[in-house]
Amino acid sequence: MSNARTAFAVLALCACSAFAPADESAVNDYKHMGVASCSSSVCHGKITPQKDRNVALNEYTIWTRDDRHSQAYNRLKSPLALQIGAKLALANPSNAKICLDCHADAVSGPKVGPKFRLTDGVGCEACHGGAEKWIESHAQPTATHKDNIARGMYPTERPLQRATLCLSCHLGTRDKFATHVIMGAGHPRLSFELETFTANQPAHYVVDADYVTRKGKIDGMNLWVTGQIENAERLLTLLQSSLLMPSGMIPELSFYDCFGCHHATDNIRWSRLRAGPGINPGTLRLQKQNLLTLQAVAEAVDPDGLADLVAGTDNLIRAGQTDPASVRAAAQRLLERLRSDEKWSTRVYAPVEIAKVRKILVRLAAEDRASDFGAAEQIVMGVDSLSHSLSDFDRRRAPLDALYDKVKSGANFNATQFADTARRVQGEF
Repeated sequence: MSNARTAFAVLALCACSAFAPADESAVNDYKHMGVASCSSSVCHGKITPQKDRNVALNEYTIWTRDDRHSQAYNRLKSPLALQIGAKLALANPSNAKICLDCHADAVSGPKVGPKFRLTDGVGCEACHGGAEKWIESHAQPTATHKDNIARGMYPTERPLQRATLCLSCHLGTRDKFATHVIMGAGHPRLSFELETFTANQPAHYVVDADYVTRKGKIDGMNLWVTGQIENAERLLTLLQSSLLMPSGMIPELSFYDCFGCHHATDNIRWSRLRAGPGINPGTLRLQKQNLLTLQAVAEAVDPDGLADLVAGTDNLIRAGQTDPASVRAAAQRLLERLRSDEKWSTRVYAPVEIAKVRKILVRLAAEDRASDFGAAEQIVMGVDSLSHSLSDFDRRRAPLDALYDKVKSGANFNATQFADTARRVQGEF
């Protein structure tokens, strides 16, 4: 894995299952027994991986030593968190629901087990689901993964379920959302790409033959496409919620392109081609980065549907200049359109198709159609992900590093330089 890829994810803070509705709230269906229930040396707390088991049993050690999720609660006591809390009139961020919703496994009341500690942060059961019904049975020699799922374990090995759960914090839901007010107080901008973040997550499992037998194997292309679709669908769903207009006058600005406003005035970022039809300079514009990457998929595998997807995206962006009713209507129409494309998550991609999608992504950047910062970073992570899927990453390392270099900082991003770099390296993909 490239150093650029790892650094970028830090800065950005199978037979695949059918694309059916997923509900991340299922992780809270049962009582959460607590990280300490899994951490002993006879459970998942071994120092070194075990060679004679189908799980390594050092998962707790990896989580507590290398996984930033284990430090999520402690971040609420950092100087930055205290500064944010003061600006939001929060007496103590580590006690505030608005913070704990994503910085901890925020269950309460009857869902709290005997060893559960909120201070453990985003622990095992925040991702794997409340262990009340499976904590004992899953260790039995005869236990199967199917049995564990039936008892309430959350199926993170399935692309859609993984995307849905991750995005519940890394993008948000109707009930927990990093608003422009929160980011204005100092919270980092949220950015997420499922395959890249999965690859950079400290691995506490090995996808070997036994794993594939028990859980299936997710191809990298499918994981990337699923993440793009779920990102886009989540945004379109939230645009139809009350979050769009939290007050009677100003829309929720976090739905709009952050760096359309947050840049030096001598670093001009607007262009007619990039903005789209009907969008004037100096106006707010709804984010569209995942919709843009999905246009690349459409061009490669469903060219007859590309024009409709482009038109739906343009209609949504124009609606963002008018009124909430128009936004909700355009978002709903585009959401219905994307649901017909959910089959892209599970289709089998030939290498030539993956290479075509990658080439189109780079071309969009080279044509200056994808050089808003949010779009640029999704393009770069997508090209990286697909290069790993094609097993030719090492041969593409230099041009990828050149692209990563141009998206190191949203504040210092230069759209013209990014497009120039994409044109320069285009032939290498």
